[in-house]
Amino acid sequence: MEDWKEILEEEWEEIEERQTLCTERLTSMLTEQTVPEAYLPYFKAQAEKLLTIFSYAEKTDTGALSGYSMEQYRALFDELYAEMLPDGYAESFSNPVYTVKLFDKKYGRLFSYLAAKINSQIFYAAEGNRLAVVMAAELFIEIYNYFEDFCEYTFKECRAALYSFEADNAELFAAWRLREQFDTGYTFAKDIIMDADGSDLRYLYRYGEYITENEFRAAAFLHGLSEEKIKAAAENVVDGYLRGFQVMRVPLEKGQTVGLRYAVGFERIMKEVILLLEKEGLFVTAARTPAGGRHARKAGYTVTNVNLQYDYDHRNDESLIADKQWYARREAALRRVYEAEKEKLARYAGPLVQETFGERLPLPENVKEAIQPDKRQQRLKVEFMGRAGELSERYIPSDKTSFTIVAYPLPSIGPEFPEIFEETLRLNRLDNEVYRKVQQCMIDALDKAEAVRVTGRGKNRTDITVRLWKLKDPSKETIFENCTADVNIPAGEVFTSPVLAGTNGTLHVSSVFIGSTEYKNLEITFRDGKTAEYSCENYASKEENERFICENLLKNHDWLPLGEFAIGTNTTAYMMGKKYKIAEVLPILIAEKTGPHFAVGDTCYSHSEEHKVYNPDGKEIVARENECSALRNTEPEKAYFHCHTDITIPYDELGEITALCADKTEIRIIKDGRFVLPGTELLNEPLEN
Repeated sequence: MEDWKEILEEEWEEIEERQTLCTERLTSMLTEQTVPEAYLPYFKAQAEKLLTIFSYAEKTDTGALSGYSMEQYRALFDELYAEMLPDGYAESFSNPVYTVKLFDKKYGRLFSYLAAKINSQIFYAAEGNRLAVVMAAELFIEIYNYFEDFCEYTFKECRAALYSFEADNAELFAAWRLREQFDTGYTFAKDIIMDADGSDLRYLYRYGEYITENEFRAAAFLHGLSEEKIKAAAENVVDGYLRGFQVMRVPLEKGQTVGLRYAVGFERIMKEVILLLEKEGLFVTAARTPAGGRHARKAGYTVTNVNLQYDYDHRNDESLIADKQWYARREAALRRVYEAEKEKLARYAGPLVQETFGERLPLPENVKEAIQPDKRQQRLKVEFMGRAGELSERYIPSDKTSFTIVAYPLPSIGPEFPEIFEETLRLNRLDNEVYRKVQQCMIDALDKAEAVRVTGRGKNRTDITVRLWKLKDPSKETIFENCTADVNIPAGEVFTSPVLAGTNGTLHVSSVFIGSTEYKNLEITFRDGKTAEYSCENYASKEENERFICENLLKNHDWLPLGEFAIGTNTTAYMMGKKYKIAEVLPILIAEKTGPHFAVGDTCYSHSEEHKVYNPDGKEIVARENECSALRNTEPEKAYFHCHTDITIPYDELGEITALCADKTEIRIIKDGRFVLPGTELLNEPLEN
């Protein structure tokens, strides 16, 4: 691997000099009394933390950590992560509630922001990027200087320093992130995977992450599995990845790169995945999930979330400094980096994702002390994310890439973890051909309809009519995609992009997990295919619940279209959830196969509408856009929302799914949670057994 010392070779001597100066200055802070007394504990605590991180970086670079025992590693990481762990978070300077209580609202938020920025340097230290740690230390010293000697200081000056740090270095930070994601010469995570020894779990600490019992137990469990089962798991996901390109009719050439996303602890499977991909002539990259997005989306390799409240409190930290110019500078930096690295980006084939499930995380508290964006900042961020998405699409076109996603349980799912893992392995390898035939019966019926009505039963209040695409030539065209286990493992759904006009009604589910967060009694009303009203019962007040949905489900958009309607057919997955009482923690990847589901946001064919897609029967899937994405050539800023979130109604809350035909005839697909359409009856066998 080309390490950071080689990359920064010309600057390394200067970086070491800067680190020496920082270390001397930080050390002197520990005994100085040159800032107002009220602020002394904060600055001393952060100085000590940075010195600990510098020491950790030195030990990483010199290999001194290789001689550490498991107990020494645990003590080191308990010290590094002390401010973020639940036991110490209540009185942590990373906690905005605590800092706002100690100081005022403005400085409390600023200090909490800066503490979290320093915390994130642990990752850079683990990877050997000494420059990043030095830059953060220099930023901290600059802020300290504003308070020193009781001189005049203002919040505006402190905020300006943070603003300049992020804006002036935006291109550098973007280049670092892009290197992790797309540069095959950066092998930090790959090296850990290939060197991993399940008999010596100290290797897990090489990531620089806080390692929990989940990671230890998962790695130990996989170490004890037979080679046959490890290969079966790896072959399953690699086969799905390769089949995805075949189904999409996208060429996959030797020399392309695959972005590996996985859970730490699953290295034994990932090693086999890498070997299989390399046999196909494909190279692997692996990037860490960014520190700022772990409360919602795991876009890289990651570990169990040890304190969701910490991540949630800092989810909007950029709003302390963000304005129109700041987003413009970030966008300009992205453009320059993408252009400079366009050859690497052109070789990217798409991600191979191994998700996990089994974490039962408490609902984070929505604290008023945390940094919150105002309406203008929300709009600016949504607009920036849209432009960044379009920029990514320009350099990595969706119609030239594919992906696959598979999921496995974590040990935290409970004492039956080994049995659930075995059952999941079996589930992920169900016979694609069986599902293809059954689902084709369903598609043949749905192709005769102009709409589908879905109703709930019992306490479920769902009653929604979804308008379908009108076929011009039914002999050659179809509305729904016949989805087996390729890009989404396991098999088991048919899906379409609904027509928005005429799609009306209420979607309700008593409980649904999206990511690791439960939504209680989630209800969304659609008018002409757009979210009009929404509510849940996560918090005490209507306003808190609406804000929670807007931020986490609608991604701060005023509304989202219904981008997908699907019918999940994997009753085996549904019964696995019932048997082990784990339905509430199944990931959306599996949960979406256990009943009808509705996705808010973009369609499944976002940015690939012109790319023709066919079912196994040879018919072209023509429902690839809706009224929003149809604006892509005339009003591109209105065409896409850059999000797609599935919401599933489980079979036991499902009344009927009925195809409504133009001649007023009705074709029932499901009644009272059972498949009644001829040719689909075998899907009821797991439900009956």
